[in-house]
Amino acid sequence: MTPIASKEIVVYHDAALADPQAPTPASTHAAVWQWVAENHRNNYLLWDQEDLARRRNAPAEEIMANKRAIDGYNQARNDAIEKTDEYLLIAVGLISPEQAASHAPQATVKAGAQLNSETAGSIIDRLSIIALKTRAMREQTLRSDISDDFRSQCTQKLARLLEQRNDLGGCLDALLVGSMAGTAYFKVYRQFKMYNDPAMNPVLVAEAASR
Repeated sequence: MTPIASKEIVVYHDAALADPQAPTPASTHAAVWQWVAENHRNNYLLWDQEDLARRRNAPAEEIMANKRAIDGYNQARNDAIEKTDEYLLIAVGLISPEQAASHAPQATVKAGAQLNSETAGSIIDRLSIIALKTRAMREQTLRSDISDDFRSQCTQKLARLLEQRNDLGGCLDALLVGSMAGTAYFKVYRQFKMYNDPAMNPVLVAEAASR
């Protein structure tokens, strides 16, 4: 049995959007679920800030605050993806806890194992975003101030989102099954958010030099 299943994730994502206090599923892999929940929470907060940042009549100071909040939530979202990958790689037996703490954990894999271009944590992150899109599109179909044609368009888009979520969940399950069987694997890729790093963002470096 894989340490986490896409169907459980989908159910949790939807439940957490309806109730932010919704508990994660009972599991022996509570650490994985902790970071799945953290990733989803930051995607939810990021979504709201993205909407606010697109206001046309808001003061510039408010839009600046929205942008800075977006940067913070995006960093936290990516940090949660990394932690999810670490714990899943430990759970499927590809790295040790000691390796997970290193700068570049190296998975121990069988000869011929296929490297997946996308990590399991990144797939879970995409499932979280699709959950947000699905909720938003479903709300569009329920509006009372739209034409039948617009409602039909939104209904078709909702169906495609649900299809995408189902397909993506299957990809996650296959990756984890393959990782446990030794036929597939993924890596932890440290995210280098240079725009948040005062030593790497050229604008922040210039600002510091001018003080």
